[in-house]
Amino acid sequence: MSVLVDKYVYPLTDFGFKKLFGTEPNKELLIDFLNQVLPAHHQIKELRYSPNEHLGPQALDRKAIFDLYCTAGSGERFIVEIQKAKQNYFQDRCLYYASFPIQAQAQQGNWNFKLYSVYTIGILDFVFSDHKDEQAYYHLVELKDQECEVFSDKLKFIYIELPKFTKTEAELETTFEKWLYVFRHLAELQNRPPKLQERIFQKLFQAAEIAKLSKNEREAYENSLKHYRDINNIADTSKEEGKLEGKMEVARTMQEDGVPLEKIQQFTGLSMEELEKL
Repeated sequence: MSVLVDKYVYPLTDFGFKKLFGTEPNKELLIDFLNQVLPAHHQIKELRYSPNEHLGPQALDRKAIFDLYCTAGSGERFIVEIQKAKQNYFQDRCLYYASFPIQAQAQQGNWNFKLYSVYTIGILDFVFSDHKDEQAYYHLVELKDQECEVFSDKLKFIYIELPKFTKTEAELETTFEKWLYVFRHLAELQNRPPKLQERIFQKLFQAAEIAKLSKNEREAYENSLKHYRDINNIADTSKEEGKLEGKMEVARTMQEDGVPLEKIQQFTGLSMEELEKL
């Protein structure tokens, strides 16, 4: 009896996500996905990647490291990230990260403070515990006043809770739903499903083929996949036990995989003093 092996990369791994959406040859994939989640007046025609590491204006300021950071031809800024598991102060972290593309728009001299919109798009592999709606998986967060009127459209957060998306292939109707299906099921597939025959998905499946990876890319993907599985397994254990040791084990695994201390702290909620004991 033959054993099936994975044909396509898992898009929620760091390698898979950046391979499919963070490279120039595949930029069309990112544009198409973003246009499914963005409002009609901010549809993207052109996009350029920007450095994913941002520093504050002073040498001692903390830095932000994004999965993807890009700018539309019309000026809007986009932070696009995958989140594999819950972390402490997740909303605070998103606000902090969003402040960098805002501050980066400052101009020297006589500036009128006009800003381009900044979007943070989070693809979440977990469910928010404080969301009352158990079925809604798309969330748009923006600045509003007490009358629920939009105060400013220059800062928006879009979150997608993937575990809540449970449609089968036969139930897929929109391109947005097809993208979410890809995020959830790409690595399980052996062939492109009949419902995903559009040209954009043809390109996606071609780019995602593991057999087409170079030796170095294959090694990087295997390490990224191992890291993803380790983090998920340990996070599940930590959730059940609720003990400090669970978080420390997560931190040790992330440190062994070369994850920066700042990201480890954000993911685990551990203090720098606790991380220094690793």
